[in-house]
Amino acid sequence: MNSLTDNLAFSLNATLPVFLMMIFGGFVRKSGLIDGHTTGQLNRFVFRALLPALLFKDLSTADFRTVWDGKFVAFCLIVTLLSVIAAVLFSLLHKDKAERGEIIQASYRSSAAILGIAFINNIYGNATIAALMVVGTVPLYNIVAVTVLTLTSPDKAEKNSSSLAADTIKSILTNPIILGITAGIIWSLLEIPQPVILSKSVSYLGNMATPISLIALGASFSFSETKGKVCVTAGIAFIKLVLLCAVFLPFALMFGFRDEKLIAILVMLGSPTTSSCFVMAKNLGHKGVITSFAVMLTTLCSAFTLTMFLFILKSSGNI
Repeated sequence: MNSLTDNLAFSLNATLPVFLMMIFGGFVRKSGLIDGHTTGQLNRFVFRALLPALLFKDLSTADFRTVWDGKFVAFCLIVTLLSVIAAVLFSLLHKDKAERGEIIQASYRSSAAILGIAFINNIYGNATIAALMVVGTVPLYNIVAVTVLTLTSPDKAEKNSSSLAADTIKSILTNPIILGITAGIIWSLLEIPQPVILSKSVSYLGNMATPISLIALGASFSFSETKGKVCVTAGIAFIKLVLLCAVFLPFALMFGFRDEKLIAILVMLGSPTTSSCFVMAKNLGHKGVITSFAVMLTTLCSAFTLTMFLFILKSSGNI
């Protein structure tokens, strides 16, 4: 394990490029290279094609049979459910009901797939445990996100309860991200070989997901629209980066998780709000202002909070 200085450098290297890509997106929009219509099209392209390809790529190549740990996956699933409940309770403090879906999603949903694999690969040279964490969290992340964003959509008032329930179920079953996750898990479990042509093509698409989603997020972000959103976004950042870690990491230690599994749980709990939150919020009828602000703030602050928790776990001899 690296020293504190090296850990800080690693965290900054992992998070600041993400933040800079968002700034680049804002610059591109300001310079007139892309407009609002193009930004919207980019968001739809990421949501419907690139993010599903990324998740399929990560999950279809994971060797679940060899490293399966039911206790670990169950822990990740239960903690994620409890994190969602905490996010829902926090959202009730916000008066605007149409924005509660964004608050809930931004408060519980981490960059688990992307950052988790990167962190564990960097420290241990193997990311199979991160894949198990993804199985326990990412499908639930997306099912809950689709549900709460649909139920709190600004156009919800125009629909009756039966129509809204049907739309929610349809949104879950046809959500491209959920379809990508399902296909990836089935592909892995059935051990279907991937031809080189397919593997490279999916990798090309998956590798574009993060940079394009961040550029589109930055291009969509407007500081003028964040007026009055600072307090709620600061609350989201505190829950996402500090509170969930402080509450659930002791339980992870109590259940005996150490090393790679403990790092995976740390990333699951304390990594920044993923940029796919913004893409999903926009595609399900929300403004995305709170979400984009939360992604930027948690990304910037996570370099320091993650380093702090890494240092605590290392100093206590748990990793």
